[in-house]
Amino acid sequence: MKDRKKDHINLAFDAQIRSAELDPRFYYEPLFTIHPGDKPEFNLTIAGKKVESPFWVSSMTGGTEKAGSINRNLAKACAKYKMGMGLGSCRILLEQPEHLPDFDLRPLMGDDLPLFVNMGIPQLQEARQKNQLDQWLDLIHRLRADGIIIHINPWQEWMQPEGDLINHPPIETLQWLIDQCSLPIIVKEVGQGMGPASLKALLELPLEAVDFAANGGTNFMLVELLRSDEEKKDVFSELTRIGHSAEEMVDMTNHIRETSPDSIRCRNLIISGGISGFLEGYYLTEKSSFPALIGQASALLKRALKSYDDLDHYLNLQHRGWALCQNYLTLKNK
Repeated sequence: MKDRKKDHINLAFDAQIRSAELDPRFYYEPLFTIHPGDKPEFNLTIAGKKVESPFWVSSMTGGTEKAGSINRNLAKACAKYKMGMGLGSCRILLEQPEHLPDFDLRPLMGDDLPLFVNMGIPQLQEARQKNQLDQWLDLIHRLRADGIIIHINPWQEWMQPEGDLINHPPIETLQWLIDQCSLPIIVKEVGQGMGPASLKALLELPLEAVDFAANGGTNFMLVELLRSDEEKKDVFSELTRIGHSAEEMVDMTNHIRETSPDSIRCRNLIISGGISGFLEGYYLTEKSSFPALIGQASALLKRALKSYDDLDHYLNLQHRGWALCQNYLTLKNK
């Protein structure tokens, strides 16, 4: 007791927040509830499977050498916190099937949580042109995945020296996929986000979710420019500042739902792209008129690269923080 009081005295002068620094988004209501447990009260259904965490493991890792250990750490965390997961790009598994064990996460996750395979729109386009969709469907079956994520990345592909040419509008290729199979489908961007016309077109499709991948997280167009020569970086650098924030995209999807409610067929949103943590995530999901999860990639990747314990500690704090938000915060302007 004496040490605690001494700490309070010593720290009191450093523990002051000025009025101008207060977060203007929330009302803090301390009178009406008790302290929460370590997990928030949350559930949402993806591909017919219930998740109990507001966080979604956004697609990452792809064909890296460390993909196996990263994926296994993430899968263990999914099992503990009842989270869903999108795998990194699975293209490598068609070219080098010996890497399948690095992506075979069902034994760690269990059968009750959603797991999605990930492919790019150029690979889907190629599967259509060469009549090879069955190869992807077989891969989904072997991984016991629930569905497929299609990432739309025209700017990244255009900037990438090894990039693939997109020669059909992605919306047409997506509609073809929907017509060919009954699997749950998620569509995402890769770091710029999407504008209102693209969002409206996707929300009118029978998708399991639209994943924002908004500007603010990893910008894969910028990644490719950083790999380029100085002249190319200088010429195209301005384009890396084009995009949409996660909050702007929440506002756009809310407006689309409000103005065209009868045309909406998409079930959920995955709000991702630079979400700093539980407070930002809570704010955006509360603001959204769609059922929504918070997608995280780099924050989870950084911890999963170190160890499962680092990842577990981070997620424990994020879930405890979210529970506090649920019990004590309401939005001022929803």
